[in-house]
Amino acid sequence: MAPWSGFWGGRAVLAGGTPVVVKMDNPNWSISEIDGDDEGAALLPGAGGRRRRRRGKNAKQITWVLLLKAHRAAGCLAWLASAAVALGGAARRRVAAGRTDADAEDEDGEAPATATAPAPPRHSCRFYAFIRAFLVLSVFLLAVELAAHANGRRLAAPAAVSLAALHAAWVRFRAAYVAPPLQLLADACVVLFLVQSADRLVQSLGCFYIHLKRLQPKPVSPPALPDAEDPDAGYYPMVLVQIPMCNEKESIAAVCNLDWPRSNFLVQVLDDSDDPITQALIREEVEKWQQHGARIVYRHRVLREGYKAGNLKSAMSCSYVKDYEYVAIFDADFQPYPDFLKRTVPHFKDNEELGLVQARWSFVNKDENLLTRLQNINLCFHFEVEQQVNGMFINFFGFNGTAGVWRIKALEDSGGWMERTTVEDMDIAVRAHLKGWRFIFLNDVECQCELPESYEAYRKQQHRWHSGPMQLFRLCLPDIIRCKIAFWKKANLIFLFFLLRKLILPFYSFTLFCIILPLTMFVPEAELPDWVVCYIPALMSFLNILPSPRSFPFIIPYLLFENTMSVTKFNAMVSGLFQLGGAYEWVVTKKSGRSSEGDLVVLAPNKEHRKQQQQPVAAAEAKKPPAPVEKKKKQQKQKYNRIYKKELALSLLLLTAAARSLLSKQGMHFYFLLFQGVSFLMVGLDLIGEDVK
Repeated sequence: MAPWSGFWGGRAVLAGGTPVVVKMDNPNWSISEIDGDDEGAALLPGAGGRRRRRRGKNAKQITWVLLLKAHRAAGCLAWLASAAVALGGAARRRVAAGRTDADAEDEDGEAPATATAPAPPRHSCRFYAFIRAFLVLSVFLLAVELAAHANGRRLAAPAAVSLAALHAAWVRFRAAYVAPPLQLLADACVVLFLVQSADRLVQSLGCFYIHLKRLQPKPVSPPALPDAEDPDAGYYPMVLVQIPMCNEKESIAAVCNLDWPRSNFLVQVLDDSDDPITQALIREEVEKWQQHGARIVYRHRVLREGYKAGNLKSAMSCSYVKDYEYVAIFDADFQPYPDFLKRTVPHFKDNEELGLVQARWSFVNKDENLLTRLQNINLCFHFEVEQQVNGMFINFFGFNGTAGVWRIKALEDSGGWMERTTVEDMDIAVRAHLKGWRFIFLNDVECQCELPESYEAYRKQQHRWHSGPMQLFRLCLPDIIRCKIAFWKKANLIFLFFLLRKLILPFYSFTLFCIILPLTMFVPEAELPDWVVCYIPALMSFLNILPSPRSFPFIIPYLLFENTMSVTKFNAMVSGLFQLGGAYEWVVTKKSGRSSEGDLVVLAPNKEHRKQQQQPVAAAEAKKPPAPVEKKKKQQKQKYNRIYKKELALSLLLLTAAARSLLSKQGMHFYFLLFQGVSFLMVGLDLIGEDVK
């Protein structure tokens, strides 16, 4: 008896599967297939017709699916072609313009009007000469390797012998004299890379613990803040609000609309502008708010000695400052929410050791272009992980220079603002920490600001942010060693805060991925494993992008761009550490003014409040006489994109190394060098930020 096939077998036959006949001639059952076109149709009436119709239907479905996929592929190819044409056109415009980062330019990164700006620093020219020499050497070595790889098949016998002898001599020389020191340097950089990665992993775990336990700073004695119009109704100490600015036209309305008794806070507009039109606009807005009852003063310095630090130091020397207990600082493009003081100042009550309360930044133009998206990833990790973890566990972090409230007594006890570096905010934070003052970071209190949208502005900002800490380290190291604080605090300041995060990070990023990795392609006796080139950098990029999960599609561009920026950061670190030219250069970061667009509408808590604020403004504007029309319009300075020679030379170097890696069939290294070279090429042609038509 044949085994029972059950319902599954019957359904399979009725559904039009392959017909079978079970022969019962012997106990060993055998199954033979029957051609469905003749016998199957006879055994199952109507099954053949259904099968033929289904086959026809399936063929039509497959045809439509293939057509749909072809349409999508054509659309993708068309998009790639249009993007390539656009990039090619932009690159052609850059090359045709012929403007480079070595051209004369003024502080704003715009075209100079009449005066000629100073020549670029000598160390920068030497750095570019080193990269260029390295590029020439790599091209020569690639030519030798290609000729040797061809094995002299198209050469005459004497030429082949001489080429083989030359290549053999080069192999012996590099194995004996080049590979050992290169491998030693590579191993040292890998160790530094692992240490820095471990530090970042520990910080990320600390952030995870904070979120898991829902930890956040809380006031020691939460005060009652019932009515901001009555200063005696709650805890409303005297607060001084400072807005340092220089040739910036952002609105000050958000600061004037802070929800705090007007009799208990004073706004200082500290204007260092050298443009008469900008000065007039700022002074006019200050007068407008004075007419509306705001306590606001305008201060202008003719000589910009000390830049921002000198501006703040001059403002703190006013006689009326002694009447105030706290000072809040906002850069010109920062727009605080009305409840900013209500959420920060109460932390000082009954906490006499607290010197600083720092809020985090939020960005109004983070989705403007690829450059702002990548900056947003970096700064989100900085605030969410670095600042929050350090503030929660060791009560110390670097002051961000804005969106923070200081106890004036802490500033005075630490020596006040000093003009000795370009990072006056970090300077005052370190000195306050050495005096024993504690810091608090509030991750849930945000202050809106703006990111630089052009690569030129971002590059200058990063140069200042990475050269200043090295200047400060040289100046503060003796004070750190002599101060009477706990040993672990000294170790944290020296080894983690300065050396690991400010010196080692840019050093190994540039040396390992831009110098050593390309060299190992031409000196294969020295090796870098795949986990150094790919896996650990990918893991670190994943950790960096966690605080901004919406940016996950940009994880690969972020990884490549961070390595690209290592050139600027390494150059800035060296110039600050060895006091080279350009280390003390202060350039105001150029912004587009997006943070002040409609700030009253965005930041006002409700419609009624907005209406009350806008009515006196409109009435005052109606009473003012019309402004006279200028006969001669000032010629507006024109911005332009430029070519960055160091990045462009490094792109050619990495692409040359990628071509060499093809000969040794190193797939992982080839793809990394190829994409990294393309990243350097895009940055070198200024294709990543704002495109000036």
